[in-house]
Amino acid sequence: MQLSKPVPIVRCGPAGAVAENDEVALEEPLEIRLDGHPIAVVMRTPGHDEELAAGFLFTEGIVASLGQVRKIEARPEENRVLAFLADGVESDPSRHTRRFFASSSCGICGKATLDAIFTHFPRIEREIHLAEDALLGAPARLRAAQRTFETTGGLHAAGMFSAAGELLISREDIGRHNAVDKAIGHALLHGIDPAETFLLLSGRVSFEILQKALAARIPLIAAISAPSSLAVDFARESGQTLIGFLRPPTFNRYS
Repeated sequence: MQLSKPVPIVRCGPAGAVAENDEVALEEPLEIRLDGHPIAVVMRTPGHDEELAAGFLFTEGIVASLGQVRKIEARPEENRVLAFLADGVESDPSRHTRRFFASSSCGICGKATLDAIFTHFPRIEREIHLAEDALLGAPARLRAAQRTFETTGGLHAAGMFSAAGELLISREDIGRHNAVDKAIGHALLHGIDPAETFLLLSGRVSFEILQKALAARIPLIAAISAPSSLAVDFARESGQTLIGFLRPPTFNRYS
């Protein structure tokens, strides 16, 4: 699976300028259609498009479970994914349609109303019990799985871990919210219960990531970098544990 491509550059430094090739992360649009209706166009790194669509439909509250989806068909040559609802499941596509392109840095861009941002999912009342070593060992395990980042430096990563600290799923993407949707989509498609995992992000964590994690019932979200103020507020209201600046041997617990 190609996640990057070579481009000619001129590398400049004290020793002068040298012409060579560099690897850059791929970024291409993906149109998600539900029963033939365009739902969104997201900017993503190609690959795992079925997982991205599955995660997107679920974490955006468009479907309550993947049992409501009969089929997801990726058409990579068209940069399109077709999803079809199961018989008897009804949805109003116009309620979910985003009004313009969502950039790779945007998790909530294009939603038609402010109310649509705050999709409603129940507060998490249970806890995940894990040893501190499982949390502290997670960044190194996720970093080792970031193969395209190693060559491009240009992709975000999301990893889902067991309570014992085992890396169950890792996904890279130009957009951090896409990486989360791909990871959650993989879990849902392969029978992994997100409620028994914790989520680690390679960068910062913002509100829409917490919302997606809440939809999947993930009780603990950790990030290598900082959380936003709204992410902190959301985590405290939703009953999620939020860890920031996870840089062993230290981390900050915000909720």
